[in-house]
Amino acid sequence: MHDEPQNHILRVATLPTRKPHRFRLRPTDAELRRMAQDLKITSISGLVFEGDIRAEGREDFRLEGKLKAVVEQPCVVTLAPVKTRIDTRLHRKYIARFTTPMADEAEMPEDDTQEPLPEVIDLLAVASEELALSLPLYPRAEGAELGEAVFAPPGAEPLKDADLRPFAGLQALKDKLKDGN
Repeated sequence: MHDEPQNHILRVATLPTRKPHRFRLRPTDAELRRMAQDLKITSISGLVFEGDIRAEGREDFRLEGKLKAVVEQPCVVTLAPVKTRIDTRLHRKYIARFTTPMADEAEMPEDDTQEPLPEVIDLLAVASEELALSLPLYPRAEGAELGEAVFAPPGAEPLKDADLRPFAGLQALKDKLKDGN
């Protein structure tokens, strides 16, 4: 990879309104390390974010792109490194006259890709947000299984998962009665 600086900050006032503004972002090694640290993952490699931003109407803009990367995270069971290939499409609509609903009016928006039109669009921040949304929540190494944890105070019989299923005994009793009749 490379370590030369790139211009990933786009001033909305200078974006063309008649044709799409195409972009291709390949973050530097330092940017990838910082992004991995912010996301609390081991590493990111091969990240490419490309797409275009186009005017939509007189004041709004739409960003459409594709994000590809390979991330490494620790396994949630063994802490062994787990590599995951991320390949996702993203859509954002920047609205000039965006209004945030009041707390008592808030509900899930019909279009969750809409957000207020900023003065600048930071492509690196957009890529980082999308990567965060695409990360596996519980990465597991091949063959890693989560065993049953058993805890008890000294001298007490430990509870197991099966002991915490109160209706399992009733189901067994029902089955036994059914077989007896």
